[in-house]
Amino acid sequence: MSPKDVVNAADEALLATLGYKQEFKRAFTPLEVFGIAFSIIGLVPSISSVLFYAVPNGGGPAMVWGWATASIFILCIGLAMAELASAAPTSGGLYYWTYKFSSPRWRNLLCWIVGYMNTIGSISGIASINWGCAVQVMAAAKIGSNNQSFEPTNAQLFGVYVAIILTHVVCCSLGTTVLARLQSVYVVLNALLCLGVIIALPIVTPSEFKNTAHFALGEFVNLNGWTNGFAFVLSLLAPVWTIGSFDSTVHISEEASNATIVVPWGIVLATGIAGVLGWAINMALAFCMGTDMQAIYDSSQPMAQILFNGFGQKGTLGIWAVIVLVQYMMGSSMVLAASRQTYAFSRDRALPFSNWLYRMNSYTGTPVNTVVFDAVFAILLGLLSFAGANAINAVFSVSVISLYIAYSFPIAARFIGENNFKPGPFSLGIFSFPIALIAVLFMTFTSTVFLFPTTPQTTVQDMNYSVVVLGGVTIFSLIWYYFPKYGGVYWFTGPIHTLDPTSPGSEKMIEKEEANIVAELVVE
Repeated sequence: MSPKDVVNAADEALLATLGYKQEFKRAFTPLEVFGIAFSIIGLVPSISSVLFYAVPNGGGPAMVWGWATASIFILCIGLAMAELASAAPTSGGLYYWTYKFSSPRWRNLLCWIVGYMNTIGSISGIASINWGCAVQVMAAAKIGSNNQSFEPTNAQLFGVYVAIILTHVVCCSLGTTVLARLQSVYVVLNALLCLGVIIALPIVTPSEFKNTAHFALGEFVNLNGWTNGFAFVLSLLAPVWTIGSFDSTVHISEEASNATIVVPWGIVLATGIAGVLGWAINMALAFCMGTDMQAIYDSSQPMAQILFNGFGQKGTLGIWAVIVLVQYMMGSSMVLAASRQTYAFSRDRALPFSNWLYRMNSYTGTPVNTVVFDAVFAILLGLLSFAGANAINAVFSVSVISLYIAYSFPIAARFIGENNFKPGPFSLGIFSFPIALIAVLFMTFTSTVFLFPTTPQTTVQDMNYSVVVLGGVTIFSLIWYYFPKYGGVYWFTGPIHTLDPTSPGSEKMIEKEEANIVAELVVE
């Protein structure tokens, strides 16, 4: 037995103590576990998709200092989650931890809420990433048109959006090994694109579009009418949405080798590196976007306009093609992670159609049904585009708020009341509680703020539809839970064991597997 086989056997034994049998192939290496989170973050295309939050709410100072501020808090969230992932690496992740560490009186309901918030957050992540990709495709069409005269309709955008998601269904239905190897490609392309923007943009930007340090770092531009302080807070949605969905590494825990170590470190490295590289990208943009912030904000794609000012038409089309490709890869990774979370939640019979969803395709060895399920609901969310720009932009907020709700519950539950939490190899020690407290407070604050409208003077057309989308899903999940006779309150009892946790994965088995690892390594 090779060292890798021994490690995988230990992973399988640990999973058994959590009550689950091994159903996936453990094909993800440490780089690929990091890669799925880093590719979903997708710095350059993500910043492109949400630059419209930072530009009108502070301009350069919001982009630079807002990013730096948010990155520190987001790293705290990642650290707190990493500790939980090291202790209990399972695809269910957030809702499993919530059930395990919450009070017996409330654990079923809280587990249910977190599972649904994680599900809608993941599906909203698919929708927001791929809507951003569709917008970028159309931005390329506009850049390539005569005098940039092309203006896409909502129907055209929606058509491109649906086409992108359908291709992701095909891609994410492939075997685990293929999906794992793709993550390495995504990491390389992401890194090269980041370095390209950071290095090349300042070199090619004409002097008339280069800003002074005073303007880039200190000239607060407020275009939406909120007070400067609140506008700055609203600009935080850009880094918060960009450095998000890092729970994706948790959802592939059952496909990762040496999960108790590589999964938590995948979270920490992805959030930490994204914070530093993203700050450098925003710094480059702030110094190279010119002073006419209104023109940038009014353009169909602010990032495309900044690049056009520097690279010209042909250069922008070249780099924009790479941005669109990387954004497409982000969507693919998001569908992959979301399908695993949906599979885990249906494994515990909490979702409608769970009997159909909890099926492993016999040919690919992957949960194809959950890939289709998530794609269909993401397409339905895309229909919000016909209600106006603010309606579809609400999907970006919903993806953050719902995931932050799902993140907050298990992190807080660990420290509220008594439970049997045992740290894994990744542990923060005495810093666990203060970091968890900072994380939960930040998520609570930002989730509340992101329900506010873009401007103080709001019409029905301009309102923030996040509360409508999120509220609708929340109400549905609670009605489904308390529905008379058939609701989850009558039958949902939290995670369902697919394997007797006292048999092959007992603590003695874990100790035996660890001893085997040492013995095998000594022989090698």
